[in-house]
Amino acid sequence: MTTPSIAIVGAGLGGLTLARVLHTHGIAATVYELEDSPSARTQGGMLDIHEDNGQVALHAAGLYDRFRAIVHAGGEATRVLDKDNTLLYEDTDDGTRARPEVERGQLRQILLDSLPDGTIRWGVKVTRARPLGGGRHELVFADTTTVTTQVLVGADGAWSKIRPLVSGATPAYSGISFVETDLHDADRRHPAAAAVVGSGMLFALGPDKGILGHREPDGSLHLYIAITASPGWLAALDFTDTDRIKAVLLEQFADWAPPLKALITEADGAMTPRTVNALPVEHRWNRVPGVTLLGDAAHVMSPFAGEGANLAMLDGAELGKAIAEHPGDIETALTEYERALFPRSARAAQEAATNLALSFSETAPQGLLDELVDPALAHTP
Repeated sequence: MTTPSIAIVGAGLGGLTLARVLHTHGIAATVYELEDSPSARTQGGMLDIHEDNGQVALHAAGLYDRFRAIVHAGGEATRVLDKDNTLLYEDTDDGTRARPEVERGQLRQILLDSLPDGTIRWGVKVTRARPLGGGRHELVFADTTTVTTQVLVGADGAWSKIRPLVSGATPAYSGISFVETDLHDADRRHPAAAAVVGSGMLFALGPDKGILGHREPDGSLHLYIAITASPGWLAALDFTDTDRIKAVLLEQFADWAPPLKALITEADGAMTPRTVNALPVEHRWNRVPGVTLLGDAAHVMSPFAGEGANLAMLDGAELGKAIAEHPGDIETALTEYERALFPRSARAAQEAATNLALSFSETAPQGLLDELVDPALAHTP
């Protein structure tokens, strides 16, 4: 039986998981990636990999043992503070929990190392995709070259170039803006800040704002300064002027305790703006022959359920298995994949939207505390 040509746009965790699962079934695919190399940019901070989706995907990819080797011991510890730096909740990590933390870049490297040479075409920018009929699609690249494929998978993130083939939806701003930063060599250079964050995750929350962070395996602190703001607030700031950005943030946190404000003033190096965007909770599309989506291209949501990377990997694994089970009937494979994709995405997206609202409500951080102590309480009117 002839296997159709498969093009995956995007070499993130989801696209790579798909390529890996296909490879384990003897099915070749080509991944097209905008970045020039695996090291073209840093890959973000820590990820908690969940037992019911991310770890399922790693088992399907045959990479679970390699994943366990990079787990950050103690990374699941959690602290919740209010704006006065009062410790309201603390949980330790004894190594037996179901959501171990790993560094995103290390996890991605495991997936990259598991693929045959030549699977990924680096430095290839997709500018357009168009249907050719019969389920085939043409990808047009920035250098004007093209490729035709029988199966096209958009794994290219929130602002996907492939999504318009199946859906007119675009991500909308959630109302929350992040400024991302780091404190390096924290125990030696920033001991007070290191004590505030602790050994794992930090949630310091108040109405309309917060400081979220985690400790990384190299001893640095990775922080997100979160503010409820208008859509253009970040765009109007000059992020080349780090001192000015710190001053603007300190104005927003003027009534917060000094140890928490120190997480801003002691930040090392650049500060990076991020807007939190999301597709509609119930985002779905009608079956379009020969093309589908996974990960953020299909269901970008706020990070407040911790499900983005986990769902992307599970999407990739489930799509890979569906294609392997129906190599001669791609439409059946894609139909089965999407039938399961839509409800699981909607559940996670609703959780993320609910948790975002709880985290920055007028009673914050009480909503998060209720969620941590008894999830049923957090959803009680």
